[in-house]
Amino acid sequence: MTTYVLVHGAWHGPWAWDRVVPLLHASGARTLTPDLGASGDHGLHDDARTVAAALDTVPEGEELVLVGHSYAGLVVREAADLRPGVVDHLVLVDGWAGPDGASLFGLASDAFVTAIRAAAASGDGRRIPAPPPTAFGVVGTEDAAWLADRLVPQALRTFTEATRLTGAVDRVPGTAIHCRPAAYPFDRFATALGYRTLPLDGPHDVMLTDPEPLVRLLLDGPGRPACFENRKGEV
Repeated sequence: MTTYVLVHGAWHGPWAWDRVVPLLHASGARTLTPDLGASGDHGLHDDARTVAAALDTVPEGEELVLVGHSYAGLVVREAADLRPGVVDHLVLVDGWAGPDGASLFGLASDAFVTAIRAAAASGDGRRIPAPPPTAFGVVGTEDAAWLADRLVPQALRTFTEATRLTGAVDRVPGTAIHCRPAAYPFDRFATALGYRTLPLDGPHDVMLTDPEPLVRLLLDGPGRPACFENRKGEV
């Protein structure tokens, strides 16, 4: 049995995986979708601990695939570092990622950082208002309305806090699914970490607009036997 722990990105919630979960269940997999509580004032380390607690609930012996979308790329790497030997494979979906000390603001462009800080300053200074669905590449009328109704403010500290990594996460095999056309250089972030990269045509929120091809990559990506080799060295 394989358990996929699916971690949503900024401004989203567990509902971000609503169209992916049934497809994974149909394949015989289990899923967990931890809630990062994006509407509260918290930081990246709080989110990593939330994910680590979800990992603790997976029965020993199950293959565990930890998936992080966008901002959660940083979160799942720190969570995996907190639980060495538990995660069999890391998958980033258009995920921000970097070495110890990396933060989303540290990886992003100056223009992005300036815009986000200005957005936060327009409110209480601690939370970033949700951008419109077009910011995530969602332009279809029905999908855009569905997404707009669910987006929530994001705590600014989740973007400013730097990851704390011991190096244990670097022993976990990783794959990065990067969407095309690219919004940010997610493939380069992953390549710098030694991760295998797989392209997927679709917008940043591909799990909402194109769940079927995303799930096919999660389940049957090219080279899966080598890519998903588990921590015991068995295929």
